[in-house]
Amino acid sequence: MIGIVVTGHGHFASGLTSSVELIGGKPEHYHAVDFVQEDSTDDLEKKLEAAFASLKDCTDGILVFTDLVGGSPFKVSVELAMKLQEQYKIVVLSGSNLGMIVEANLTRSFANDIDALAAQTIETGKTQVMRFELVQHEEVETEDGI
Repeated sequence: MIGIVVTGHGHFASGLTSSVELIGGKPEHYHAVDFVQEDSTDDLEKKLEAAFASLKDCTDGILVFTDLVGGSPFKVSVELAMKLQEQYKIVVLSGSNLGMIVEANLTRSFANDIDALAAQTIETGKTQVMRFELVQHEEVETEDGI
């Protein structure tokens, strides 16, 4: 099983998790770790370490979704991935959106290769970003008869 941790600034993680639960039910082996204004990076590190420890039975790895490249949740996640590499296989993604988290959550039970799941999830995230283009249709007047 592959575990999932979602983290980000403010209530990014708990907000996305609320949507994940609405779409696919309450996920197992899943933790949301918010980084709120009152938290220091040390607080965040402790919360993430506790989340990873609770996923120790996820022997195929832990996929971490973060909000911004270079932000504190991303940096602390990467630092912990390096520090804990003997204990856990942790893959950290950034720029996360709801589509990629929902897909990873729903497909991870069929996956045992965390790197393949991460690659697939990144592609899904890219396809979820788009611009809707409203196409104006030209009205054609029809005449009576032939």
